[in-house]
Amino acid sequence: MNWRQTLLLAVLGLAVACAVAAFEPAPGYMDADYYAAGGIQLAQGHGFTEPYLWNYLDDPSGLPHASNAYWMPLASLLAAAGAALFRSPSWLAARSGFLLVAACLPPLTAALAFSLTGRRNLALFSGLLAVFPMFYLADLATTDTFGIYLLLGAVFLLVLNRKPFRLKPLMLGLLAGLMHLTRADGLLWLLAALLAVLFFDDRPVRRSLPRRFEALGLCLAGYALVMGPWMARDLAVFGTPLAPGGSKSLWLTSYNQLFSYPAGGINFSAWLHSGLGAILQVRLWALGLNLANVLAMQGEIFLLPFVLVGAWVLRRERTLQLAGLAWFLTLAAMTLAFPFAGARGGFIHSGAAVQSIWWALAPVGLDQVIVWVSRWRGWKARARTIFQVLVVVVAALVSLVIVAGRLVGAGPGAQSWGQESQEYRLVGQFLQAHNAPAQAVVIVANPPGFYLASGHPAIAVPDGDAATVQALAARYGARYLLLEKGSLPDSLQPVYDHPDGIPGLTFLGSVKDAHVYLVEP
Repeated sequence: MNWRQTLLLAVLGLAVACAVAAFEPAPGYMDADYYAAGGIQLAQGHGFTEPYLWNYLDDPSGLPHASNAYWMPLASLLAAAGAALFRSPSWLAARSGFLLVAACLPPLTAALAFSLTGRRNLALFSGLLAVFPMFYLADLATTDTFGIYLLLGAVFLLVLNRKPFRLKPLMLGLLAGLMHLTRADGLLWLLAALLAVLFFDDRPVRRSLPRRFEALGLCLAGYALVMGPWMARDLAVFGTPLAPGGSKSLWLTSYNQLFSYPAGGINFSAWLHSGLGAILQVRLWALGLNLANVLAMQGEIFLLPFVLVGAWVLRRERTLQLAGLAWFLTLAAMTLAFPFAGARGGFIHSGAAVQSIWWALAPVGLDQVIVWVSRWRGWKARARTIFQVLVVVVAALVSLVIVAGRLVGAGPGAQSWGQESQEYRLVGQFLQAHNAPAQAVVIVANPPGFYLASGHPAIAVPDGDAATVQALAARYGARYLLLEKGSLPDSLQPVYDHPDGIPGLTFLGSVKDAHVYLVEP
């Protein structure tokens, strides 16, 4: 790859991401809302605290609450950097760094492909696939971990594929630490880094026991440089080196338990008591959905056969072998340990770490298929270029269709991107008209999103009935309840369907399809 091709890919990646961003007036969903709100909190000098609660797994004592009791902080740190750089707590400033990350992905993917194949045409092809990433495209322009994980995964594999050098283990450890600082499952990449420094270096000097210990020490030191301070913070705040919310989710028996209040009933004993049949059934369900996401999200449907052929062609590449192992460990973790989180999007997020190598393999596979067919049909060499262009065009068109469906809505009456944020702003105005104090706590489906849109502190609608809501309101001083159609547990559906006459809840009115209640003390 030369500098012109690298620059071209970066400009294309940035242009496409900015074009998508122009149609995203808000983060779009709770994960992105959470990271954006956390970044703005940091930029405003509030530290790692949050005036909202989206789950109760760590038994929070009140508001404001220590942040990142479940999700990791690197995406919020990137959002904070953008907000601080532009001296603005706006959504546009907070996501600026994510657009730069999106610009870096195509040239990094091309560099990885070139390091594997040594062929510039295939590397350019891989970079163009990263410009049009289909299902990932809408998420790269918002404040989520997709782009960060894609970037760190690509850099990790690039470093791994370089010829051995003395500080290579240190760099792999640093990257593994950054991946863990991005997502909790990034801890798996520390294992990948340790395996890499032990078994993926063929230099004879590295085979000696002292050299292996040195490499392991450097790798762990790099990881500790990144994660050590954060673990110390968690230990001081939560009493554990890792956030307590994630470990608690090991024992969920249903997805809605993630929003249980109180969360004391979520434990190993209750999980085991749910029965072996239920435990296995949930994991088979998660495996089915995760494999479907392999086809749709990672394999991008029509690219998957070429990815598999490319993997066979490059099967002896140790970088590919390690990437395959990391992918398999991620699939296992998001199926066996965290089936609900994995099936509901966790595996899609986690799998982004190896997506760059999928884009690197697809051109290799297509090239090999053309070679096979050419022997049979007598195609000329220019068939390669024709099919490469055709695949990129299809990827671009499919990306456009998918993004349009997410940003504008697929079908009459479908919700467009940012519609929830707009409705939350209207609810904020409704509360103001009803003389609600600016700091009144609201119980709502998406607390960080509601906080961003209205400025009100917010806590999550619990997985319970009206009595649970009242107990929750008493614990955290909440005065208002917002029930949204399609975003409430079955146990609160009667409250939504019959809003008047609920003891302890006074129905104030509706904002579109959302019902607003005053919670009586």
